[in-house]
Amino acid sequence: MSNTFHNKSAIETENNAGASLDGQAEIVPLTGLTPYKGNARTHSKAQIRQIADSIARFGFNSPILIDDEGQIVAGHGRVAAAKQLDLSAVPARRLSHLSEAEKRAYVLADNKLAEKGGWDRETLAIELQGLIDVDFDVELTGFEVPEIDVIFEDADAAQAESDGPEDDIPEPRADACITRPGDVWVLGKHRIICGNALNHSDYVRVLGEEKAEFVFTDPPYNVRIEGNVCGKGAIHHREFAMASGEMTQKAFTDFLATTFRHLVAHSTDGSIHDVCMDWRHIAEMMDAGNQAYSELKNLCVWTKKNAGMGTFYRWCGYWTRW
Repeated sequence: MSNTFHNKSAIETENNAGASLDGQAEIVPLTGLTPYKGNARTHSKAQIRQIADSIARFGFNSPILIDDEGQIVAGHGRVAAAKQLDLSAVPARRLSHLSEAEKRAYVLADNKLAEKGGWDRETLAIELQGLIDVDFDVELTGFEVPEIDVIFEDADAAQAESDGPEDDIPEPRADACITRPGDVWVLGKHRIICGNALNHSDYVRVLGEEKAEFVFTDPPYNVRIEGNVCGKGAIHHREFAMASGEMTQKAFTDFLATTFRHLVAHSTDGSIHDVCMDWRHIAEMMDAGNQAYSELKNLCVWTKKNAGMGTFYRWCGYWTRW
């Protein structure tokens, strides 16, 4: 569909060069346009591709603004995208009424004033979700997937803040035991065990003879819960049974290495293991990983919008078993 659109546009613009559209816009050949020498606005290659994709899907709906000599006042990015689409001409509107000083100011104003607009984040999330629900290529809007994820998180957080008392989750009672060590919960094809990652037998109980092809694990960070995980002081969690700030560096390294060896024993060759860790204990994770795994595939930093575990960053290591 894109190729058809491009070819049709090129033919139409060539045949109608110089024609007026609604008495305001005209179709002008790209060869007749020159960039404004003082244009301070920059466009990355990725942005040009996004603009081109938008034009291909929605059409060339925003004319290029030019002066009487064909110099671009606004629309440098759209012109670059048109060239990428192999168009020979584009819609343009001449700003004959502007003086040289006004043109110079408008080049800046057209870009800067657009930056000052804001977003109603909840409405934005609803609109983006609506596009996703109908399988529309949502990135054509200019929003990228990681950015959309943050928008959804913000909307969820805003919704949570407005929840009423009926949405409150009661605190667990100390005398109310839901599960005990050794319990196995069967959820369709899935199994969950209340067990100990240091015990080989617990892996056997939940996996049997099967082996995992991918592992995601978020072990305790040997950091006390109290004072670090608090929810602005309103929420208090119990300490972990182990590795909750009581271990020495060597003990924590041994704790992780033992767990990693069990994971290796119960996963397939070539499987990827994603291990989460806070930055303060990345050295112990690396040391333990080198003891158990054959290769470190990657080290990723998860940049959070809110501080966590004493910093703005959380770490993940991706290991592989060969």
